[in-house]
Amino acid sequence: MSTTASTSRKPRASSQARIAAILDATRALLAESGTAGLSIYAVAERADMPPSSVYHFFPSVPALLQALTAEVHAAFRACLEEPVDHAALRDWRDLSRIVEQRMLAVYAGDAAARQLILASHGLAEVTLADRQHDVQLGNSMRALFDHHFHLPELPEDIEVFSLAMDLSDRVYALSVQRFGHIEPRLAEEGRRVLDAYLGLYLPPCLPKRQL
Repeated sequence: MSTTASTSRKPRASSQARIAAILDATRALLAESGTAGLSIYAVAERADMPPSSVYHFFPSVPALLQALTAEVHAAFRACLEEPVDHAALRDWRDLSRIVEQRMLAVYAGDAAARQLILASHGLAEVTLADRQHDVQLGNSMRALFDHHFHLPELPEDIEVFSLAMDLSDRVYALSVQRFGHIEPRLAEEGRRVLDAYLGLYLPPCLPKRQL
């Protein structure tokens, strides 16, 4: 029985290792030249494996980039799960600044994140995947705010936190498209956009919870 369990685990471990190598190769190519010259064959060459191995896991470039987009959003969600010093929060804008600083750090350290989410690539499948993950990310951000503050009643037909992040991302996208990175001045402007939109629904003095 233990032999069977052992042999059944090995292919999964091997597959995960190959998937990781493929995604790492894709990240490297995105950092070098963006999505324009990306192909399954280029990824296979960078990952030092036959194209058939890449096709086995990812039948197309959009499928490959969708998987990478999921990884990027996992990093964003991890930001929201990091501890926050509740006692240091004076108001909800302190929390929004912490969230944006963490997300900007992800963008700064991950060229793939900038290329997939902020660059102009015209890939509808990737844009759709990003929008779907944005809803989950917005729900996580709302839960974080609700953990530290008593939120007012928010509309059910609008994802307030998702839309707020999307609006700030548009400012960051403008910077990436102009300069190739997020300029400090536009980073601050993106944070102002986030606060301005959230401020339409959150009062200036939002009561803190007793943790």
